Amino acid sequence: MVHIKDLPSDILLDLLSRVPGRDLVRSCRLVCLQWRDLVDLATLWKRKCLQEGFDPETPARNVPDWKIYYFLCLMKRNLIQNPCGEDGFNFWEIESHDGDKWRIEELPGARRRDFPHHPVPKYFVTSQGPCTKHQLIGLKKEGYWDELMDETRPDIVVPLRLPLPVPAAREATLRRLQSPAGISPQRRDCGALLGKRVVFHTFHNYPAGVRHVLFKHGGQGWYGMRITNSSVTVGPETGE
Repeated sequence: MVHIKDLPSDILLDLLSRVPGRDLVRSCRLVCLQWRDLVDLATLWKRKCLQEGFDPETPARNVPDWKIYYFLCLMKRNLIQNPCGEDGFNFWEIESHDGDKWRIEELPGARRRDFPHHPVPKYFVTSQGPCTKHQLIGLKKEGYWDELMDETRPDIVVPLRLPLPVPAAREATLRRLQSPAGISPQRRDCGALLGKRVVFHTFHNYPAGVRHVLFKHGGQGWYGMRITNSSVTVGPETGE
Protein backbone atom coordinates (compact mmCIF):
# COMPACT_ATOMS: atom_id res chain seq x y z
CA MET A 1 0.00 0.00 0.00
CA VAL A 2 1.30 3.44 -0.94
CA HIS A 3 1.63 5.88 1.96
CA ILE A 4 1.03 9.58 1.41
CA LYS A 5 4.66 10.29 2.22
CA ASP A 6 5.65 8.17 -0.79
CA LEU A 7 3.75 10.38 -3.25
CA PRO A 8 5.84 12.42 -5.70
CA SER A 9 6.19 16.07 -4.69
CA ASP A 10 4.20 17.34 -7.67
CA ILE A 11 1.18 15.18 -6.77
CA LEU A 12 1.46 16.12 -3.10
CA LEU A 13 1.68 19.78 -4.09
CA ASP A 14 -1.51 19.41 -6.12
CA LEU A 15 -3.29 17.80 -3.14
CA LEU A 16 -2.11 20.53 -0.76
CA SER A 17 -3.31 23.23 -3.14
CA ARG A 18 -6.87 21.99 -2.51
CA VAL A 19 -6.60 22.45 1.26
CA PRO A 20 -7.97 25.72 2.76
CA GLY A 21 -5.19 28.27 3.18
CA ARG A 22 -5.55 28.66 6.94
CA ASP A 23 -5.32 24.87 7.42
CA LEU A 24 -2.16 24.79 5.33
CA VAL A 25 -0.45 27.27 7.65
CA ARG A 26 -1.90 26.10 10.97
CA SER A 27 -1.78 22.31 10.44
CA CYS A 28 -0.22 20.97 7.24
CA ARG A 29 2.97 22.99 7.59
CA LEU A 30 3.62 21.35 10.97
CA VAL A 31 3.37 17.73 9.77
CA CYS A 32 6.96 17.25 8.61
CA LEU A 33 9.88 19.02 6.94
CA GLN A 34 8.75 17.97 3.45
CA TRP A 35 5.27 19.41 3.97
CA ARG A 36 6.70 22.58 5.50
CA ASP A 37 8.90 23.12 2.45
CA LEU A 38 5.97 22.50 0.08
CA VAL A 39 3.66 24.84 1.98
CA ASP A 40 6.32 27.55 1.82
CA LEU A 41 6.61 27.32 -1.98
CA ALA A 42 5.40 30.33 -3.92
CA THR A 43 4.17 27.86 -6.57
CA LEU A 44 1.60 26.44 -4.16
CA TRP A 45 0.14 29.83 -3.24
CA LYS A 46 0.11 31.05 -6.84
CA ARG A 47 -1.83 27.91 -7.77
CA LYS A 48 -4.30 28.51 -4.95
CA CYS A 49 -4.79 32.12 -6.08
CA LEU A 50 -5.58 30.99 -9.62
CA GLN A 51 -7.88 28.21 -8.41
CA GLU A 52 -9.90 30.57 -6.23
CA GLY A 53 -10.07 33.40 -8.77
CA PHE A 54 -7.61 35.74 -7.06
CA ASP A 55 -6.04 36.95 -10.30
CA PRO A 56 -3.97 40.14 -10.30
CA GLU A 57 -5.74 43.00 -12.05
CA THR A 58 -2.91 43.09 -14.57
CA PRO A 59 -1.80 39.57 -15.65
CA ALA A 60 1.81 40.69 -16.02
CA ARG A 61 1.86 42.20 -12.54
CA ASN A 62 4.75 41.10 -10.35
CA VAL A 63 3.44 39.61 -7.09
CA PRO A 64 6.30 39.67 -4.55
CA ASP A 65 4.72 37.20 -2.11
CA TRP A 66 1.93 34.91 -3.34
CA LYS A 67 1.08 33.68 0.16
CA ILE A 68 0.52 37.22 1.45
CA TYR A 69 -1.36 38.06 -1.75
CA TYR A 70 -3.62 35.03 -1.22
CA PHE A 71 -4.52 35.92 2.35
CA LEU A 72 -5.10 39.59 1.50
CA CYS A 73 -7.53 38.52 -1.24
CA LEU A 74 -9.17 36.01 1.11
CA MET A 75 -9.72 38.63 3.81
CA LYS A 76 -10.73 41.45 1.47
CA ARG A 77 -14.18 42.74 2.37
CA ASN A 78 -15.95 45.95 3.25
CA LEU A 79 -14.72 46.98 6.70
CA ILE A 80 -17.51 49.54 7.12
CA GLN A 81 -20.29 48.11 9.27
CA ASN A 82 -23.89 49.00 8.46
CA PRO A 83 -22.93 50.99 5.33
CA CYS A 84 -26.51 51.37 4.05
CA GLY A 85 -28.44 52.17 7.22
CA GLU A 86 -30.27 48.82 7.38
CA ASP A 87 -29.37 48.67 11.07
CA GLY A 88 -30.29 52.27 11.84
CA PHE A 89 -27.30 54.28 13.01
CA ASN A 90 -25.63 51.37 14.80
CA PHE A 91 -21.81 51.33 14.50
CA TRP A 92 -21.76 55.03 13.54
CA GLU A 93 -20.61 57.87 15.79
CA ILE A 94 -22.64 60.97 14.96
CA GLU A 95 -20.57 64.17 15.17
CA SER A 96 -23.02 66.79 13.95
CA HIS A 97 -26.77 66.44 13.68
CA ASP A 98 -28.14 69.87 12.75
CA GLY A 99 -31.16 71.10 10.84
CA ASP A 100 -33.66 68.29 10.31
CA LYS A 101 -30.92 65.89 11.44
CA TRP A 102 -29.68 62.68 9.86
CA ARG A 103 -32.39 60.34 8.59
CA ILE A 104 -32.62 57.05 6.71
CA GLU A 105 -34.80 56.60 3.61
CA GLU A 106 -35.77 53.68 1.41
CA LEU A 107 -34.38 53.34 -2.10
CA PRO A 108 -35.22 54.39 -4.75
CA GLY A 109 -36.83 57.13 -2.63
CA ALA A 110 -37.84 60.56 -3.83
CA ARG A 111 -35.45 60.49 -6.78
CA ARG A 112 -36.83 57.16 -8.05
CA ARG A 113 -33.45 55.69 -8.96
CA ASP A 114 -32.09 52.34 -7.91
CA PHE A 115 -28.49 51.92 -6.84
CA PRO A 116 -26.35 50.36 -9.60
CA HIS A 117 -24.99 46.81 -9.27
CA HIS A 118 -25.97 46.10 -5.67
CA PRO A 119 -29.39 45.51 -4.07
CA VAL A 120 -29.01 48.48 -1.73
CA PRO A 121 -32.35 49.08 0.07
CA LYS A 122 -31.63 52.28 2.02
CA TYR A 123 -29.47 55.35 2.25
CA PHE A 124 -28.48 57.99 4.79
CA VAL A 125 -29.74 61.53 4.16
CA THR A 126 -28.32 64.74 5.60
CA SER A 127 -30.36 67.94 6.03
CA GLN A 128 -29.99 71.67 5.43
CA GLY A 129 -27.75 71.85 8.51
CA PRO A 130 -24.29 70.20 8.81
CA CYS A 131 -24.50 66.42 9.38
CA THR A 132 -21.39 64.27 9.83
CA LYS A 133 -20.68 60.83 11.25
CA HIS A 134 -17.76 58.42 11.38
CA GLN A 135 -16.51 54.91 12.10
CA LEU A 136 -13.12 54.02 13.56
CA ILE A 137 -11.88 50.73 12.07
CA GLY A 138 -9.36 48.73 14.10
CA LEU A 139 -7.23 46.88 11.55
CA LYS A 140 -5.81 44.33 13.98
CA LYS A 141 -9.33 43.51 15.19
CA GLU A 142 -10.29 42.88 11.56
CA GLY A 143 -7.44 40.37 11.15
CA TYR A 144 -4.65 42.54 9.71
CA TRP A 145 -1.69 41.79 11.93
CA ASP A 146 1.00 44.34 12.83
CA GLU A 147 3.82 42.81 10.76
CA LEU A 148 1.60 42.79 7.67
CA MET A 149 0.68 46.46 8.06
CA ASP A 150 4.27 47.55 8.79
CA GLU A 151 6.15 45.51 6.17
CA THR A 152 3.73 44.68 3.34
CA ARG A 153 1.64 47.83 3.80
CA PRO A 154 -1.30 46.67 1.70
CA ASP A 155 -3.35 49.27 -0.15
CA ILE A 156 -6.24 50.86 1.74
CA VAL A 157 -8.92 51.74 -0.81
CA VAL A 158 -11.94 54.02 -0.38
CA PRO A 159 -14.21 54.28 -3.44
CA LEU A 160 -16.39 57.35 -3.91
CA ARG A 161 -19.54 57.05 -6.03
CA LEU A 162 -20.95 60.38 -7.15
CA PRO A 163 -24.00 61.27 -9.26
CA LEU A 164 -23.35 63.00 -12.55
CA PRO A 165 -22.80 65.87 -13.05
CA VAL A 166 -21.04 66.76 -9.80
CA PRO A 167 -20.10 70.37 -9.04
CA ALA A 168 -16.79 70.63 -7.22
CA ALA A 169 -18.40 72.03 -4.07
CA ARG A 170 -20.91 69.17 -3.91
CA GLU A 171 -18.18 66.58 -4.42
CA ALA A 172 -16.11 68.06 -1.61
CA THR A 173 -19.10 68.15 0.73
CA LEU A 174 -20.44 64.71 -0.10
CA ARG A 175 -17.22 62.86 0.63
CA ARG A 176 -14.32 64.24 2.62
CA LEU A 177 -11.44 61.87 3.13
CA GLN A 178 -9.15 62.89 5.96
CA SER A 179 -5.72 61.31 6.32
CA PRO A 180 -2.92 61.60 8.89
CA ALA A 181 -0.13 64.06 8.22
CA GLY A 182 2.25 62.75 5.58
CA ILE A 183 -0.20 60.22 4.09
CA SER A 184 -1.82 61.31 0.84
CA PRO A 185 -4.21 59.13 -1.15
CA GLN A 186 -3.76 58.46 -4.85
CA ARG A 187 -6.96 59.23 -6.77
CA ARG A 188 -8.10 57.13 -9.72
CA ASP A 189 -11.14 58.33 -11.64
CA CYS A 190 -12.92 55.45 -13.36
CA GLY A 191 -15.37 57.68 -15.20
CA ALA A 192 -19.09 57.28 -15.61
CA LEU A 193 -20.75 54.03 -14.58
CA LEU A 194 -24.54 53.78 -14.82
CA GLY A 195 -24.98 57.45 -14.04
CA LYS A 196 -22.31 57.43 -11.34
CA ARG A 197 -18.73 58.65 -11.28
CA VAL A 198 -16.44 56.38 -9.31
CA VAL A 199 -13.26 57.83 -7.82
CA PHE A 200 -10.93 55.57 -5.85
CA HIS A 201 -8.80 57.01 -3.06
CA THR A 202 -5.90 54.59 -2.54
CA PHE A 203 -3.46 54.84 0.37
CA HIS A 204 -0.17 53.01 -0.28
CA ASN A 205 3.44 53.16 0.87
CA TYR A 206 2.26 54.75 4.10
CA PRO A 207 4.55 54.88 7.17
CA ALA A 208 4.76 51.92 9.53
CA GLY A 209 2.45 52.01 12.52
CA VAL A 210 -0.94 52.34 10.83
CA ARG A 211 -3.43 50.47 13.04
CA HIS A 212 -6.74 52.27 12.45
CA VAL A 213 -8.74 53.86 9.65
CA LEU A 214 -11.02 56.78 10.51
CA PHE A 215 -13.82 56.97 7.94
CA LYS A 216 -15.90 60.12 8.03
CA HIS A 217 -18.59 61.47 5.73
CA GLY A 218 -21.50 63.89 5.69
CA GLY A 219 -22.67 67.13 4.16
CA GLN A 220 -25.48 69.63 4.07
CA GLY A 221 -27.92 71.06 1.56
CA TRP A 222 -31.54 72.12 1.24
CA TYR A 223 -32.66 68.69 0.05
CA GLY A 224 -29.93 66.75 1.84
CA MET A 225 -27.15 64.54 0.55
CA ARG A 226 -27.87 60.85 -0.20
CA ILE A 227 -25.04 58.60 1.04
CA THR A 228 -25.02 54.79 0.94
CA ASN A 229 -22.88 51.69 0.43
CA SER A 230 -19.68 53.36 1.65
CA SER A 231 -16.72 51.01 1.82
CA VAL A 232 -13.15 50.65 3.01
CA THR A 233 -11.11 47.68 1.81
CA VAL A 234 -7.58 46.52 2.49
CA GLY A 235 -5.72 44.50 -0.09
CA PRO A 236 -4.68 44.23 -3.72
CA GLU A 237 -6.84 44.94 -6.73
CA THR A 238 -7.83 41.83 -8.65
CA GLY A 239 -9.13 41.26 -12.13
CA GLU A 240 -12.65 40.48 -10.96
